[in-house]
Amino acid sequence: MSELPPTPPAAGAAPEIMSVSRPPLPSTQPSSTTPAHFVHRMPFGPAPVNEYLPDLGYEFRLWAPAQERVELVHIVSDGERRLLPCLANEGWHTCRVAQARRGDRYAFRLAGGLEVPDPASRFNPDDVHGPSELMVPTSFDWDPDWRGRPWEEAVIYEMHVGTFTPEGRYDSAEARLAELAQLGITAIELMPLADFSGTRGWGYDGVLPFAPDASYGTPDELKHFIQAAHRQGLMVFLDVVYNHFGPEGNYLHAYAPQFFTSAHHTPWGNAVNFDGNGSETVREFFVHNALYWLQEFRFDGLRFDAVHAIIDDSRPHILEEISHRVRETVRDRHIHLILENGHNQASRLGKPGEPGRYEAQWNDDFHHAAHVALTGESDGYYTDFAERPIAQLLRCLTEGFAFQGDVSPYHGGARGERTDQLPASAFVNFLQNHDQIGNRAFGERLTTLTPEHALRALVAVQLLAPSPPLIFMGEEAGATTPFLYFCNFHGELARAVRDGRRREFGDFTHFSIGGKDREVPDPGAESTFRDSVLDWAARDEPHGRQWLAFYRGLLELRRTFIVPQARWLLRGRGKMMAGSEHAFEATWPTADGFALVMQANLGDNVSPCFTPFAVTPFATVGEMEAGENRLGPWSVRAYVLPAKAVTGGGTDE
Repeated sequence: MSELPPTPPAAGAAPEIMSVSRPPLPSTQPSSTTPAHFVHRMPFGPAPVNEYLPDLGYEFRLWAPAQERVELVHIVSDGERRLLPCLANEGWHTCRVAQARRGDRYAFRLAGGLEVPDPASRFNPDDVHGPSELMVPTSFDWDPDWRGRPWEEAVIYEMHVGTFTPEGRYDSAEARLAELAQLGITAIELMPLADFSGTRGWGYDGVLPFAPDASYGTPDELKHFIQAAHRQGLMVFLDVVYNHFGPEGNYLHAYAPQFFTSAHHTPWGNAVNFDGNGSETVREFFVHNALYWLQEFRFDGLRFDAVHAIIDDSRPHILEEISHRVRETVRDRHIHLILENGHNQASRLGKPGEPGRYEAQWNDDFHHAAHVALTGESDGYYTDFAERPIAQLLRCLTEGFAFQGDVSPYHGGARGERTDQLPASAFVNFLQNHDQIGNRAFGERLTTLTPEHALRALVAVQLLAPSPPLIFMGEEAGATTPFLYFCNFHGELARAVRDGRRREFGDFTHFSIGGKDREVPDPGAESTFRDSVLDWAARDEPHGRQWLAFYRGLLELRRTFIVPQARWLLRGRGKMMAGSEHAFEATWPTADGFALVMQANLGDNVSPCFTPFAVTPFATVGEMEAGENRLGPWSVRAYVLPAKAVTGGGTDE
């Protein structure tokens, strides 16, 4: 049996959490001086004819079953263009070019004369309509010794590269990594990088899934960013989109309509074909995409966007296949797979590393309950949380989902599956993310929507609960800059997006602070993008420094008291006790005889304390002057206790 962590002294003054000694960060230097080279070999994209004899050139392949004839357009460094015929075989068109070298541009010319980029392009420097660039993945020198971090250590920081810094590039973001590591972040999650149309966008309209968007830098600069993060002890995750392709720059319909099926429909039209005629190649395209990012770029994990819109009636489901292939292929380090799934399918989740399953899901239920508790908003999907937000928040903390087969008025039926066999680590909790900020008409953050003392209490609940937390960039410094929806489409598509955005918010009561007399920002305007860039100067002002100290202190406590217990937590054994309408006690017992306990009052009035433990809490946030047997308004206490102290009436035996 483990020893009980030493009881800390009582909490002091602001930031209202105690200070603890911080374990050293992982080494920032590689332990080996011999670099390694990583390349993911796949049937898509160009490949050397002989990897040991580069002078033999490259083989280019395109799956274009709707085309009888395809030509390769080979563009050398001086701009000379050569048209070379491809050999056709069962839908594949292949061309070998002995003169092809790194840095050459290439495209495929279809029978009607249309020139298209490689759908598996590793880089498209002239955007989605231009030719692809021939990359040599082995040109980058990697540190060979990075093994990742276990999932229970995850503190995730969601980042949009283009608005994280004024420069909006990998190298400028890299310069801030040490600061994030010192704050207590352990994982960076990048919003999608797949090449999208234009120079600015969220990334969810990508059309070249293997090509990092050139707006942020080159593929080697992305690799440099990831390696720099690893040297700071930071994992790096990537958000990938396998449920649709963007509306501009997607040429697949012209030569491979088998990528889509009319048998299933999504909000973006015909679904990606994972189960119909030709789906074998489509499935391999996405399986290899996942493996490509993990192997060639050394990402530590992937977050799969809106998988409820991935429709697959075959067996195994594509999500199950991807998980199996990843677990089988990448075995030299920790790899973490995360879902966004509006259906709350607990059956897709499991313990870390389990083949066919995923480590965790973004827990929208936690966010919605917390948001309603903080703001009182009840529009849209907040309708489901309007009556009992604290009770639903408590269920999220101790069980995972608030809806586990329960009827959802907003969705018009039962939603979700039971979670009693899942660990707390299977649910990523957040108070803000790109969707929940950016899908508001004016992109407001919680710092502008709710009182600071209330927000601090919810931050403490999030960071001191055992489930892995996610923080949206700037949140840690109390940022007030908005994060708006922005894109860079042109012509009729740009007008349609702008007008649709404004119609979307026409019936919302609480869609802005200023009311309905304000015009919703145009997503295509450059000013909308610029307004979303983080203000780094604000971090050095008193307000920013106070928030940074608050987050840093809570994350120190998480690392010291929560993480060591997290791996021992018993599945499905979280207990909840509701007190008044706004107060609760949550308990998470461990296999080695202890329990994490949180007591919280998320209301404006003093509430009785559930159990007056003899042990001093390791964290106290909010008004504690109400006494040890009472909880002040918007206050939180957290403990590590022997389990029998919790069940036996509060004595410290």
